Amino acid sequence: MQITANDPSLKSWVPVPADSDFPIQNLPFGVFKTAFHGPRAGVAIGDHVLDLYLLADAGFLQSTGVHAELLLKPTLNAFAALGRSAHRAVRERISVLLREGNDELRKDPGFLSKVLVDRHAVEMCLPVEVGDYTDFYSSIEHATNVGIMFRGKDNALMPNWKHLPVGYHGRASSIVVSGTPIRRPKGQFLPAPDQPPVFGATRQLDFELEVAFIVGKGNSLGQPIPADEAEEHLFGMVLFNDWSARDIQSWEYVPLGPFLGKNFGSSVSPWVVLMDAMEPFRCSGPVQDPVPLPYLQTKGSANFDIELEVTLQPENGSKQTISRSNFKYMYWSMRQQLAHHTVNGCNMRPGDMCASGTISGPTEDSYGSMLELTWRGTKPIPMADGSERKFFLDGDTVGISGLCNQNGVRIGFGEVTGKILEALP
Repeated sequence: MQITANDPSLKSWVPVPADSDFPIQNLPFGVFKTAFHGPRAGVAIGDHVLDLYLLADAGFLQSTGVHAELLLKPTLNAFAALGRSAHRAVRERISVLLREGNDELRKDPGFLSKVLVDRHAVEMCLPVEVGDYTDFYSSIEHATNVGIMFRGKDNALMPNWKHLPVGYHGRASSIVVSGTPIRRPKGQFLPAPDQPPVFGATRQLDFELEVAFIVGKGNSLGQPIPADEAEEHLFGMVLFNDWSARDIQSWEYVPLGPFLGKNFGSSVSPWVVLMDAMEPFRCSGPVQDPVPLPYLQTKGSANFDIELEVTLQPENGSKQTISRSNFKYMYWSMRQQLAHHTVNGCNMRPGDMCASGTISGPTEDSYGSMLELTWRGTKPIPMADGSERKFFLDGDTVGISGLCNQNGVRIGFGEVTGKILEALP
């Protein structure tokens, strides 16, 4: 029987620390650069990056049909566009090359020293050029919490929420790779309900714990993507922090929705975990009641068990966990999100990004935003240095990590971090 790249028994000849997010069963794709060359495609393995351009240029990927020139580009868009069968072929070939007992790459120590790079010595880039970005609102716990805050328990969910995946089109140009600082935004907000609006720096800077999928093979204008075919159009998944200015957002969002309160920055993790790597971690999602309309109905398990953690580190302070949640809580799956997005004929393009919306769990420590964790600032979070947080302060660094763990196999997404800088004068 052929051993696949997901086999839990696989080991790599590349040293992989026991707590690494990047064992041989993962092999996520990203774009990296070094002091010696510009951006190009790579795959993470343990504490190293495998240079896919050099690998292909030397003929090691010839059997996959993927040419070296495609992997020398500054983004993964062209590779994503090849579709899931091509992604699978390259990942399977890399898995074979990195398995214990395979000496193809180790025969030439000089080449090996060039093709296998220390991961801590590279600079990671945004993995794709994001042409369009859509943010969904698909966690029933989050939607209910926010609804209770602003409308009361009797009207927590809007009438349409259980019938369709609610979403809006966000700003693609301000999506940045992990580690990029986030400048505190300015805008209009109400200092008090009975006072006129003022202009200034947000006083309620927040995070949103999200996971995003990246579109691989697109669809033609006017041609919907059926729900049960949706995953064939997905390249992979990344962690996503949709930074939010709550005071600006609450003043501006009626009647047309998020604008300045959202478009100043969103942070993504640099490594794209391919859909094939996620297969062992499938799980059932929440029971949907009422049953969705036929175009949103799917067969089999469509959710994924991804443990999520959010940390907060004050400037010159220690890091502490402020939330633990799980992607499996999502009410609307990625299949349903993409099917709904395209049911009107909307065309998706390689590199387009769709975020899940804030992921909150059923308990107070699993909420996916400061808005919920502190319940609009009424329950501040105590910090180890004696301070407290209702929302974020300048100098705070926020991190999100994601991990799948099953049958002795642990694969992760790495981390997405961002440090908050003070507002411009």
